[in-house]
Amino acid sequence: MEEVSGMAGKRGRSAVTGRFVKQSTVKRHPKTTTNESAGKRSKKT
Repeated sequence: MEEVSGMAGKRGRSAVTGRFVKQSTVKRHPKTTTNESAGKRSKKT
């Protein structure tokens, strides 16, 4: 599984394209991007 860059449990998504973007992109374009909480199904114990 690939770890989405930066914050665990958060994904950036572009409101324009609907694609996932990096957290750095979200910081640069707060008006056109949004953070989504990533649903992690596998629990590490």
